Amino acid sequence: MPLLTANRDLSDPLAPRREAAMFYGLFLRGHNVESLRRDIDVPMELLKKWLHGRQYDDDNFRDNLKQLYHYRKQVLAIFDQLVLNEPRRARVQ
Repeated sequence: MPLLTANRDLSDPLAPRREAAMFYGLFLRGHNVESLRRDIDVPMELLKKWLHGRQYDDDNFRDNLKQLYHYRKQVLAIFDQLVLNEPRRARVQ
């Protein structure tokens, strides 16, 4: 089950920064910023669909989904900060 692997990463406080840095590296290599944001994000509509799906009746699984959702939002926020600060870094160097 993939979420169990994700749970281990969720306990690492630096995991969101590392993942955001990986996406930022793709941005620096020319990948489209909006495409990267879509890859990082989990839309609220999708989370609601998962939480209300009959195949996901296990409360533990739903808790994992919520944790994963918040984790992805954290990665997205860090990534956005890196992208927003990019013009300032270019001038300093």
